[in-house]
Amino acid sequence: MNATVKPAPIKPNDEHQMANAIRALTMDAVQAANSGHPGMPMGMADVAAVLFNRFVTLDPANDTWANRDRFVLSAGHGSMLLYAINHLLGYDDMGLEQIRAFRQLGARTAGHPEYGHAKGIEVTTGPLGQGIATAVGMALSERLGNARFPGLIEHFTYVIAGDGCLMEGISHEAIDLAGHLGLGRLIVMWDDNRITIDGDTGLSTSTDQMARFRAAGWHVLACDGHNLTEIADAITEAQRDARPSMIACRTVIGFGAPNKQGGHDVHGAPLGAEEIAAARAHLGWDHPPFEIPEGVYAAWHRVAARGAEAHAAWKTRLATDPERTAFDAHLAQDMTPLTEAMAAHKAQLLAERPKVATRKASEMALGVVNTVLPFTIGGSADLTGSNLTRSKGQRSVTRDDFTGAYIHYGIREHGMAAAMNGIALSGLFRPYGGTFLAFADYCRPAIRLAALMGVPSVFVMTHDSIGLGEDGPTHQPVEILASLRAIPNLTVLRPCDALETAEAWEIAMATTDRPVLLALSRQNLPLLRDGADENLTARGAYLLRGDEDRQVTLIATGSEVEIAMAAADQLAAEGIRAAVISAPSFELFAAQPEDYRRATLGTAPRIGVEAAIRQGWDAVLRPDDGFVGMTGFGASAPAPALYQHFGITAEAIAAMARTLI
Repeated sequence: MNATVKPAPIKPNDEHQMANAIRALTMDAVQAANSGHPGMPMGMADVAAVLFNRFVTLDPANDTWANRDRFVLSAGHGSMLLYAINHLLGYDDMGLEQIRAFRQLGARTAGHPEYGHAKGIEVTTGPLGQGIATAVGMALSERLGNARFPGLIEHFTYVIAGDGCLMEGISHEAIDLAGHLGLGRLIVMWDDNRITIDGDTGLSTSTDQMARFRAAGWHVLACDGHNLTEIADAITEAQRDARPSMIACRTVIGFGAPNKQGGHDVHGAPLGAEEIAAARAHLGWDHPPFEIPEGVYAAWHRVAARGAEAHAAWKTRLATDPERTAFDAHLAQDMTPLTEAMAAHKAQLLAERPKVATRKASEMALGVVNTVLPFTIGGSADLTGSNLTRSKGQRSVTRDDFTGAYIHYGIREHGMAAAMNGIALSGLFRPYGGTFLAFADYCRPAIRLAALMGVPSVFVMTHDSIGLGEDGPTHQPVEILASLRAIPNLTVLRPCDALETAEAWEIAMATTDRPVLLALSRQNLPLLRDGADENLTARGAYLLRGDEDRQVTLIATGSEVEIAMAAADQLAAEGIRAAVISAPSFELFAAQPEDYRRATLGTAPRIGVEAAIRQGWDAVLRPDDGFVGMTGFGASAPAPALYQHFGITAEAIAAMARTLI
């Protein structure tokens, strides 16, 4: 295990120089870019040097090793700390030219660390609080993996977080969940420099952060963030405790810059040539810009060598581990078993033609998914009985038993979404989690980061329209679909019946390069399709009724497809030929060949139908086309009364069709 790897004897002078290398590269890169944040990397350089030199186990030559320690720079504005470390460790894509090109177009060294842009960046950070919350998911994934493969998964998740990370509300959700679950291999190092952009933290907070973490069930320690022995002793003690640990590292922001350290001006601006020269003299660093002595490189490379040795030992264990086949399959996340199982499920749906809410249809489909795919991890933000995200026999995850596959995230939508991203980033599991669609805004920053990173989290959002009825406008998400469709690289699926819902889950499980969000109904909906030879939902939109010889085209999503079909019946009785298109995903439809999209939409007048606002419908509607939907917030009443009140009816659609024709 990682915990048994013994580092080489430590020379304090080596660690001082290792830390100063971080400071020097930070000063030089920020100055060259004339942009960036030198304060945090310079202040936390000593902590980082001790952490990596004595504790972190990773292999830069094999950056996706499943049992590597995870390091999360939650305070992502201090990105040069991470880039400097990865360069010094010897990652082959983080040469000195990348450090010189800090914050420049095309460089891997973006202003904030971006997952996928370079090796050794475990998660995209920058929006404060997201890193620590995502790290909770990583630490949770480690415990879930350890419960299944105890000889193969046992690593630490280390986090550097600043005052801003801990002020953001998501941090409360994250530390509460981590403390409740007892994620003992999670260690957060708080950069306690008492400075934010505006000035001293006393301007805006009086919170006793150490007391706050203790109240959430954490093991809490403190150290001088510039005393190498104290730092090492604190991390050692944290590793031994069964609780998640927070180490308050008292630091000086911009440490080493003699005239600027300790003040808020050093947070986010270049030091300037004069101050950099003064810092070099103050630190005893007499090397030119971007030049690192071979002895310092050698010290950092010993960390990489120790990790490579640990990785080799792990691979030897893997070769003889009785669970190797299952472990390899778990990592591969083979979806093949789902194909046959879901085909049988869809055949049963066509035979029985159930009239169920799509949230119920989702539960039915999940029963298939979770039966044949052992790497799924479900959950809900305290809405299990409403989201219907728990399958029969799916056991709860508790602090005493991580062999279960269902997480009770509590009323922590934002923390749930970020933790799901962490679970997905671990590479061990495919997470899905549920809440009401109206509360997607509580999750939005984490959903956006999932899309930015290309992480395949699956967000299950039920009660997707005014169709939820009596709970009223606070819970009726009239504008949320539009806002979610506006997020690049997010696939939004709003199925119209049980068959489309099954197809939506096939799509969600097959998608590996982006998150997927399912918008599901509370009200029962009839099954409208007659065949399942092709996953038509994967087309994004398809002709459900009618052909090219049409006078009007009705385009609907989700629960409104049924209404559009009824309108087509009314128009047919009058001799008007209406085609009906089900459009469960604008994103998937936009990805179809142009000739398919053109043939599907036709040239006749179009009417969009959705119990939401029109914004975003430009993907399928022209300026002169009609729309039947919402123009404001909903109301509290039974669903049928609301649809009648707001004019989302077959009669209203038919009347608009007559006008357009």
